[in-house]
Amino acid sequence: MLDSYLPMGEIFGTDGIRDRAGHGFLAPDKLLQVGRAAGSLLRKSPARLRTLIPKAFHHLRGKPLKGAPGHGRVIIGRDTRASGSEIEAALAEGFQSMGADVGLAGVISTPGVATLTHLWGGALGVVISASHNPASDNGIKLISPQGFKIPDGAEDSIERLLKGKPLAGRIKKPKPAIDLSPKTSDYPDFLAKFCRPLNGMTIAIDCGHGAASAFAGPLFRRLGSKVILLNASPDGTNINAGCGALHPGQVAEAVRREKADIGVAFDGDADRAIFVDETGVVRDGETVLALCGLHLQERKKLPRNTIVSTVMANFGLERHLAAKGIQLKRTRVGDKFVAEEMLRCGAALGGEPSGHVLFFDAAPAGDGMLTALRVVDVLAERGQKLSQAAFPRFPQVLLNVKVARKPPLENARGIQAAVRAAEQELGADGRILVRYSGTEALCRVMVEGPREEMVKRLAAGVADAVQKELS
Repeated sequence: MLDSYLPMGEIFGTDGIRDRAGHGFLAPDKLLQVGRAAGSLLRKSPARLRTLIPKAFHHLRGKPLKGAPGHGRVIIGRDTRASGSEIEAALAEGFQSMGADVGLAGVISTPGVATLTHLWGGALGVVISASHNPASDNGIKLISPQGFKIPDGAEDSIERLLKGKPLAGRIKKPKPAIDLSPKTSDYPDFLAKFCRPLNGMTIAIDCGHGAASAFAGPLFRRLGSKVILLNASPDGTNINAGCGALHPGQVAEAVRREKADIGVAFDGDADRAIFVDETGVVRDGETVLALCGLHLQERKKLPRNTIVSTVMANFGLERHLAAKGIQLKRTRVGDKFVAEEMLRCGAALGGEPSGHVLFFDAAPAGDGMLTALRVVDVLAERGQKLSQAAFPRFPQVLLNVKVARKPPLENARGIQAAVRAAEQELGADGRILVRYSGTEALCRVMVEGPREEMVKRLAAGVADAVQKELS
């Protein structure tokens, strides 16, 4: 299968704006313009920034908390990167110069900003983070008042403004930004209600020196668990550095050493969670979908017996769910696209192998800490260990090929021929997917099949065709 989707725009990728800190649209003058462009759209067409929520998810339209401190404001939060505070200041200045009120939530996760924007009645949420990327990178994500990523049309409008004549400020003496960080306890308060008391469960938690560092330990201790806390001392440069969701080895070792009941690792902005079972084996987002999907189905809380994941979900998950009477719908890679399909088809559960999981019965945003709470809550209710949620996986190989350009893949004849040959050999017992990264100069080649040797050989052949044609 050739996925010919290209990045969503020249400025906005599949997960907002991302670059090396200080470069491109993360340079100070460009950041001012990003704030002004988004502020201009907020002033002139605020409805375009809102998410249309179907009636099936009326609970996600909830009223703001009484006396919410962020009502009508642009709420800005950031992860622990050293560059975050400068980006925050430039964006805030841009929004303020267009007449927007700004509230600063300080260091908080991406889903924390989404949740608080929703709970506080914010006009727009802004997250300063590059997620799982190294500390030298950073990025900007814009969140709708309902807690979702803003619609594609809104990103397109902002991008057009950024490509035009530089915007001038409208307000000579803007209101100063207010500090909302003392109020962010509303976020863990919201999360805590989704998990029963944990009665001494031992949990190893790797915060990746990221946005979960100040929240995860206190939250799980509050619920009665014994916490083994790892990598929760951010210094601005160590976020994701050999730790967190992309490097679960440390938490796996801690689980084995301390004989913990479960382990979880978050990425830098804590919107994804990767788990370690009680035996020390790493379990990704697909295990969460299998466990929680079956649990919801048994309680008749899985609408249409449907779960949404991406084209990267293992073929073994699809077969495992089908055997339980659950349909797996696939989307483009990206939690944004998973969320859009969930809203379209009425699904309550969706996610990606990378650990982004969405529970629409609880919250609009994929949230690593919420996912961890739901997993331990389900395990406690079922009297089950995480290892028991495992399912047979098909051997899978994913190769990343650096590319110099990204033409539509359907026009790349050499790649097409290689894919057709691989698909013919795989038949109905496997899958092949070739797609561009939405944030990097990479083409990803994924092959699944019944035998590891076959999968490796076919993936290498297609990757070679990609390299010859596009590198």
